[in-house]
Amino acid sequence: MIDMLREREIKKAVRDGYSRIAKQASCCSSSCCGTGSAAEISRRIGYTDEEMLAAPQESNLGLGCGNPVAIASLKRGEYVLDMGSGAGFDCFLAARAVGPEGMVIGVDMTSEMVERARENARKGGYRNVDFRQGELENLPVADEYVDVVISNCVINLVPDKRRAFREAFRVLKPGGRMVVSDVVLKKEIPETVRRSREAYIGCLAGAVTVEEYIDAIRSAGFEDVSILGESPFPVECLPAGTSSADLSESVCSLKISARKPV
Repeated sequence: MIDMLREREIKKAVRDGYSRIAKQASCCSSSCCGTGSAAEISRRIGYTDEEMLAAPQESNLGLGCGNPVAIASLKRGEYVLDMGSGAGFDCFLAARAVGPEGMVIGVDMTSEMVERARENARKGGYRNVDFRQGELENLPVADEYVDVVISNCVINLVPDKRRAFREAFRVLKPGGRMVVSDVVLKKEIPETVRRSREAYIGCLAGAVTVEEYIDAIRSAGFEDVSILGESPFPVECLPAGTSSADLSESVCSLKISARKPV
């Protein structure tokens, strides 16, 4: 378990790191999915050119490790929550899928990200998105309010992942579903990497084992937990001085779905 002091340090490091990213044109040097332009990274992790053209260009910072919207089977009129929404890229794609009768809520802990997402929504004329600042362990969303929860390479950054999943469970309507893409461990990583600030911001140091991650979802009350796909973690974004040969075999990205019982 991470003690409270360490937890505060982690949150500050993550907040500071992603505040800087929000102020830049691209996060490519710090993303969870490698180097290159935001468009190149997005293609690599599963977004189509059509999807990238369908959302405001400024919303795609190259963050993420998958495309949860593509596998969430969103329907017109549904209410969707994006946990860790960044500049709003996945929210805008979800907004297109649920239509004007639906709603998408994006929650991010970083004020600069929320401000950037709101500006993107204003410029794009989106009326069915709502960006809110808050921590994933204390979501600013009412009980049983949304049909779908999505998240893209963010829960690994949260020190108390069990609490984050309990919050996802709380805000979902009975029968609602959750689809996440995230970085997990196949085996433990060195303590030097665990203590690295850069590795935490880069979605590596905060990752837990596949078994721990799945157990955290199930312990929150979810059923029908399924691994939908797996992809390798790119060695090019491993922290300097670490052994890519060792870590590349320890880390991967999973796509996971789960359902709240009726």
